Amino acid sequence: MTVAQRERAALVSTFRTLTPDSPTLCDGWDARDLAAHLVVRERRLDAAPGILIPALAGYTDRVQKQVSAATDWDALVDQVAEGPPLYSPFKLLDPIANVAEMFIHNEDARRAQPGWEPRPLDDQTVAALRRPVAMMSRMTLRRAPATVVLQTPQGERLATAGRGPTLTVIGDPGELLLFITGRDEAQVEFDGPPELVAEVKAARGGL
Repeated sequence: MTVAQRERAALVSTFRTLTPDSPTLCDGWDARDLAAHLVVRERRLDAAPGILIPALAGYTDRVQKQVSAATDWDALVDQVAEGPPLYSPFKLLDPIANVAEMFIHNEDARRAQPGWEPRPLDDQTVAALRRPVAMMSRMTLRRAPATVVLQTPQGERLATAGRGPTLTVIGDPGELLLFITGRDEAQVEFDGPPELVAEVKAARGGL
């Protein structure tokens, strides 16, 4: 089982403990919306481009709402569990493209619930989350008004993005990934002035 498959299974397990109207960290989305997003991303090739291309986002949003409204909650979760169908590009790309997607959205569902606790991750998963930190930070922090250094608690620098005064963000790879994609629930520490932290948070792109 790949890391992406394990993270998908963890997300599905989380979904099965929730009701469809449970909150998530994704602004304006409940659990049903989040599951519908994943189904559209992997199964609706006509609508998936709008997830990344703003000009097509309106159509994607309409399709996602249709999928959400027309599909029973358990059936929706089953489709997430089944993973990408044979015709989907994600069938081949799953081990690479879905590690961050499944990890982040599982935490979106988990951390929106009362009393959540950090989830222990095995070494293989931690290692797999390092690459997305470097890749995604270049996109999500490109407008940051600072040179943002993403660093592990052991002092290893995983990525640097943005321009300006230096702000160091310290955390495990998964927590750094959550931070750079706009999740304030990420368990990270900052080495820099509070006003710069606020400005960088406001400038982050999302996923």
